[in-house]
Amino acid sequence: MLALLAIHIAQKSGIPSLLLFLALGIAFKAAGMHFDDYQLADTVASLSLMVIIFYGGFTTNWNMAKAAAWPAITLASAGVVLTAAATGFFAFYVLRFELWEALLLGSVVGSTDFASVSSILVSNNLNLKYNTVPLLEIESGSNDPTAFTLIMVCLAILLKQDISIPLLVFEQVFFGITLGFLMGWFCMAIIRRFHLAEDGLFIVFIAAAMFGTYAICNVLGGNGYLALYILGIYLGNKEFIHKKNVIFFYDGMSNLVEIALFFLLGLLSEPAKIVQFIPVGFLVMAFMLLIARPVSIFALLSVFKTRLNQNILISLAGIRGAAAIAFAIMAVNSGAPLAIDLFHIVFVICLFSLFLQGFLMPWATKVLDMYDPSDTVLNTFNYYQFKSPFKFIQLRVKPQSPWCNKTITEIDPQANMIFVKVLRDESGADDESGEKTTSAEPAAEKLTDTVSIVPSGDTRIYAGDVLVVGGEGFFDHSGEELEEIRVDSQHPWVSRQIKELALPAEQLIVMIQRANHDLIIPDGNTRLKADDRVVLLSQF
Repeated sequence: MLALLAIHIAQKSGIPSLLLFLALGIAFKAAGMHFDDYQLADTVASLSLMVIIFYGGFTTNWNMAKAAAWPAITLASAGVVLTAAATGFFAFYVLRFELWEALLLGSVVGSTDFASVSSILVSNNLNLKYNTVPLLEIESGSNDPTAFTLIMVCLAILLKQDISIPLLVFEQVFFGITLGFLMGWFCMAIIRRFHLAEDGLFIVFIAAAMFGTYAICNVLGGNGYLALYILGIYLGNKEFIHKKNVIFFYDGMSNLVEIALFFLLGLLSEPAKIVQFIPVGFLVMAFMLLIARPVSIFALLSVFKTRLNQNILISLAGIRGAAAIAFAIMAVNSGAPLAIDLFHIVFVICLFSLFLQGFLMPWATKVLDMYDPSDTVLNTFNYYQFKSPFKFIQLRVKPQSPWCNKTITEIDPQANMIFVKVLRDESGADDESGEKTTSAEPAAEKLTDTVSIVPSGDTRIYAGDVLVVGGEGFFDHSGEELEEIRVDSQHPWVSRQIKELALPAEQLIVMIQRANHDLIIPDGNTRLKADDRVVLLSQF
């Protein structure tokens, strides 16, 4: 009940709700509730992170986030390494920590926290310009595995284990990625083969797949968190019956484990030690906020030509939270000889990070002119697609389209649909390809050149615009009428137009995926190319 009250207070005041959950735990500890079981806390933290990371991947719309994927992945890998190293050397040279303990501290707090970042974005409805929200979502959802790998390296050295560090890193990454994809493929094969929902086993199966993936990956020496994130992305971007039920379940479960985790972490802390480590924690947090993260952001994102105000806000969004504290507990339980109180130092860092960055982000968003009032971060169109029959598609307006140079009121789509958004390229470059594309990376969705317009009746449509259109969706429950055909260089269809194929009346090519991953909605004049994947609808 107190947690629900904390959520209500957070929504009204703008205070990060996760900070209030921590405060609740600290208050109960100060009131006399004794809890110091680090082993139990480690188990709860690991289970919670598994749910949070899997759900973060599951709700990532890859098609919409793909334009920001490379910058995000760069930050989630190289960015974590740079931030962790810089923080570690700061602790070594300035705070006089032992070298590998300092680097362990940097690794523990090296990743941003998905739960904290998403909580602040959603609670303040902060939609950001230039495709920044998907970038932050992918970065914060996928950078924990990198931090985990760095922690494994530091602990191996502190424990004087006779292992090959390059081999350890390779195993963590290779088995994590490979097993994530393999388990995703296996799960989809089971889902399509058996009717689990009819027996009430669907949610149980997904949960078993999640825990099984983590366990198998750990046994093989891989990164279980990375495997879970890949598994989540793979399953979340597939269509299957009762997918909404999975969303409902994990939406509630992720909230529950976040409440439990932050409350437990607050309960595990000791108020006297929190006060004792305020100076150290504040210095480390300030260094990360003002130097370590901005330097890594500006250095790595310069390749992608992102804007100054965007880089500053991304630097500010590097919030530390549950993952860092959970990793600190794991390090304490590892048996490594530590001269520092890693848990309470990290705890203080996260407290300051949640408090300062949580309050600064809404203000900085407006000051830096990064707020996009024409859209909402609550869904990036995912929420309604997952939780209702309402679906969105995007259509590119070609120069020869009858909609070109007309206002919305002049367009009669002759269908039960609504124009939701117009995406326009500031450069004004028209698409002359002559094909209707649903690629997630059209010209109007570049990382920095997008203008997003909420259309009214007077909005005029131009060539090159991408129209986001909403309507009631359809889902083929059997999936048996669809067949995927790969057109290789020797296939009889290669280099031929669809109208030349003489398909039976009961067959229709509904979609083509190019080798560059563009999705083409074909017409009779569309010419098939080598390495195309053709989705064929057949009704006999």
